[in-house]
Amino acid sequence: MSEPYSSLPTPGKVSEAPLVSVRNLHKHFTVGRNLFGPKPTLRAVDGVDLDIYPGETLGLVGESGCGKSTLARTLIRLYQPTSGEMLFDGTDVAKADERALVPFRRRVQMIFQDPYASLNGRMTVRDLIAEPLEIAKIGTPESRTEKVHELLARVGLHRDHANRFAHEFSGGQRQRIGIARAIALEPDLVICDEPISALDVSVQAQVVNMLEDLQDQLGLTYLFITHDLSMVRHISDRIGVMYLGKIVELASNTDLYRRPSHPYTQALLASIPVPDPTATRPSEPMRGEIPSPMHIPTGCRFRTRCPMATELCASTEPALKDIGGGHLAACHYAGDAVTPRAA
Repeated sequence: MSEPYSSLPTPGKVSEAPLVSVRNLHKHFTVGRNLFGPKPTLRAVDGVDLDIYPGETLGLVGESGCGKSTLARTLIRLYQPTSGEMLFDGTDVAKADERALVPFRRRVQMIFQDPYASLNGRMTVRDLIAEPLEIAKIGTPESRTEKVHELLARVGLHRDHANRFAHEFSGGQRQRIGIARAIALEPDLVICDEPISALDVSVQAQVVNMLEDLQDQLGLTYLFITHDLSMVRHISDRIGVMYLGKIVELASNTDLYRRPSHPYTQALLASIPVPDPTATRPSEPMRGEIPSPMHIPTGCRFRTRCPMATELCASTEPALKDIGGGHLAACHYAGDAVTPRAA
């Protein structure tokens, strides 16, 4: 198990104290049945260390099944953490009860991947967006309606849309409704769980640009989860790479793409499509399949797919360490001048 790292040097546009500070966070699920022993455990989030600073956009990338969405739902306390520390603005919310979480839930909101599944089809847009305000007992019915109209204008919709139902809108419009609902309580942190993956390519850029405008206007902090490596480069200040329940690399936007140090990050970047079929790539694309989180390999969890794996990788799990300039990587050979000999 890696030791939690010290606080990162802060990105230039944010303050020094992190808004969210996570240390050794775990979320495990018990699955199946076992009549003659302990029940099998799925280790979806398995020791995450992470800081998110006010005003920044932290991108989180990784293959499907690596634990990104589970981490997001744990951070927002839709899931109860199995263990670990989760500080929000200095307060540990990992073990807080529902009453203590009330002010926390007003300050943290989420935009879900599927805009249709996250919206109640029996409610009008007005009721969908006003519901958080009603639960928080903010304003009168008339003032809440005016707030809904204001929020619709912020996300590029018309006030007449407030009387319609979700099925009457396109996918991009439904996602705008979800965004309007997420910012209704004026939160500090918005967790964007693949908010553009279900949208047409022509709409994705519009939604991302709108998110950036809202961040500037409202002072929002984003955790932006995606599998689109080109989009995360555009929107993020820092990028974390997640593999099989852990952060394996974390660096500033420019530094991660300029000098990817973990073999998994290098393979992810090598898998980005390029318009030139004759172009050479600096490293091999991804090979093999991600192992089951119920049977995580010993030592380095990426070693079964890594072309550089050695006996050390099989026996010892690498710590997430600073390899220079706040660039963190969980690889025994990250930052070394000598390429290790494969076992």
